[in-house]
Amino acid sequence: MPTNVLSRRRLLLDTGAGFGWLALSSLLQAGTQPHRKPRVKRVVQVFCAGGMSHLDTFDYKPLLGERDGKPYEMPTFFGQAGNLFASPWAFAQRGQSGLWVSGLLPHLARVADKLTVIRTMVAKSANHMPAIAQANTGFILTGFPSMGAWVTYALGSESENLPAFVVLPDPRGVPWGGSVLWSNGFLPAAHQGTAFRASGDPVPDLADPKDTRPEARRDALAWLRSMNERYAAEHPGESSLEARVRSYEMAASMQLTVPGIADLTRESAATQRLYGLDNKDTAPMARNCLLARRLLESGVRFVQVYCGGSGKNWDAHGDLAGNHATMAIEYDQPVAALLTDLESRGMLDDTLVMGVTEFGRTPVAQGAGKRGRDHHPDCFTCWFAGGGVRPGIAYGVSDEVGRRPLENPVTVHDYHATALHLLGLDHERLTYYHNGIQRRLTDVHGHVVEGVLSA
Repeated sequence: MPTNVLSRRRLLLDTGAGFGWLALSSLLQAGTQPHRKPRVKRVVQVFCAGGMSHLDTFDYKPLLGERDGKPYEMPTFFGQAGNLFASPWAFAQRGQSGLWVSGLLPHLARVADKLTVIRTMVAKSANHMPAIAQANTGFILTGFPSMGAWVTYALGSESENLPAFVVLPDPRGVPWGGSVLWSNGFLPAAHQGTAFRASGDPVPDLADPKDTRPEARRDALAWLRSMNERYAAEHPGESSLEARVRSYEMAASMQLTVPGIADLTRESAATQRLYGLDNKDTAPMARNCLLARRLLESGVRFVQVYCGGSGKNWDAHGDLAGNHATMAIEYDQPVAALLTDLESRGMLDDTLVMGVTEFGRTPVAQGAGKRGRDHHPDCFTCWFAGGGVRPGIAYGVSDEVGRRPLENPVTVHDYHATALHLLGLDHERLTYYHNGIQRRLTDVHGHVVEGVLSA
């Protein structure tokens, strides 16, 4: 055979085991079609780690005020059930919708007409690590892909120069579980989340050392490429290597794009004030929320913003008023600004914003004479905003003290199924074969919550 003719074997080797395969894979992935017409094309998830109290934010229970300090029998996580505990914050009906929001969240109260509040969420665990794992992956055990990984596996990225899935942790540290919460699990390694740092360079070691000559850098990358190509040819189908090779290509692109996106001084002074960058208490969360908007605007498919880490978070056992007041100051203005900013740029209609926490708090105080609340997975609140959902409504009704759902309970699986539906994905068809079973984000459960969907 003439040497200038490409054999079938050579073609398969070149496209199946090296950079050619990666390029083809990228193109195919970018062209993945959803199962139905999507309502939104991107997601930003704001996660309140530690367990935000539904009874002090979105689920108004006047009976708690009437019976404050009265005995009430119920099991609790730490077994220290005290008396009924009235919210320290007054509730009021907000906006044209009349949605109940407490005075703890004055900025979100002003954008209440954009919120779709689900007041009857139910989780499987009262322990932080399993509950956060379920909120992120659908399972209380670790090792499963996160929602962001599933979404990018299904839909790919709109940007060739940025990761499809970016995580913005709280500056004080990651929540329980750490990077497991944005893991690819058993999905191809390319779908794991990329965590940006909260200060300094968003991505460590992205820039070349100052004393590195450009030609030396090019030679080193060429040598590395040849090594990877040779190894890939000997180990076809090894996703971790493919992801590593793709990460080098992505890093080269990110060197040009990330510094500009992360430079928030390019935003107007009015926008910076809107988010709260001018206030030391709100600035860290403001930075992450504004950066989230800039990443979405640049084609990132899924952005996750954490409010609270394993140190300081919404876990209000001993001093609910002090804990939640501090956390709410950090959270309220930046998140409300994100909704306002997305809408002003015409992005809210095709963006899904998810307000998530792992569980709520008990209607009783934790212990006799104390003013904190224990973990409570049996009834809590999460919310949506953006395209495809009915704004300004509360879905589901909890009992008179907010202990259990009375009408329309919504499991974490239901919440995930609904989010995937808005992205045009059928949660029962989005599967991946692993260890003898077709796995999915919603396990073998979940229903789309039709009542929150717009017409």
